[in-house]
This record gives sequence, structure tokens and C-alpha cells, in this order.
Amino acid sequence: MRDLITVERVALGVTAASKKQLFQDLASLLIAGTPELESFAARDIVNPALERERLGSTGVGHGVGLPHARVAGINRVYAAFIRLETPLDYESIDDRPVDLAAMIIAPEDAGGAHLRALAQLSRQLRRNYTRERLRAAPDVQSLYISLLGDAKSNAA
Repeated sequence: MRDLITVERVALGVTAASKKQLFQDLASLLIAGTPELESFAARDIVNPALERERLGSTGVGHGVGLPHARVAGINRVYAAFIRLETPLDYESIDDRPVDLAAMIIAPEDAGGAHLRALAQLSRQLRRNYTRERLRAAPDVQSLYISLLGDAKSNAA
């Protein structure tokens, strides 16, 4: 998980009025926290994520959104995580608003790596105790540590 997400790509207390704004905030976090992405504009990430979202909501339930996209011009998988200040209507499978969101971007040809990253984050975020710790984290460092959780057991 540490190779997927870094503390620089984690934020809390974010306010987003729409799903598109959330995607823009996640994309900006990815760009600001990743030197390899500094030449990207947020729209380079947001547009493919919105295209993917048109296929079906990435709201996986329990207040969690997992937007993801394949992005031209990147060479590995990256992720960013945001805890929203106010839950956002997300058209999730359980109709609950989202307050925890992780965005994954992958190279256009990274089918297996993209799916592994999505499975890894999904596995971590479907644990009730992980979601509780994420919602209770007082600062970015605590949020990051809670997100990593028991990363050693995820490696197996």
C-alpha cells in the first residue's frame, strides 16, 4: 500500500459540492503530491475518471467512493485519499453519501496493476474498523496510518 499512496496524497476536512469537484480535489492532490505528475492538469485525470463514472457509480457502499481511471502519459499506478468534511451524494450502491474517497489512476495499458490496486484499496476500505479509524483520525498523519492499517496482512 505504501507504494500506492503517500502521506502527501492524503487530505481531510475537504468540502466538495459535487462528485466532479471531489474528483478535481483528488486529481489536484495527486498532482501536488507526485513529482512525476507535475506536468499534468487536473482535467487530464478528472475527464477519464468522469468517463469511467458514466459506466456506473464507483460508490461501493458504507460511505466509500473509489473513483478510478486509466490516464494517458503515466507510467505507474498512483492513489490519493480524501476524507470529506460533509458527506456527498454519490449515487452509491447503498444510496449512502460518501465521506471517504480514494482515487486510483493507472497507465492506459496497466490492466493487472490497476485491478490489483483497486482490490487492495477496496479490501482495506471495506473493513468496518478501518472506516471507523479513518473517520476518527484527527490529522493527516493519523489518517494516513489508519489507511495503511494492517498493510502487512494485505501483502499476503
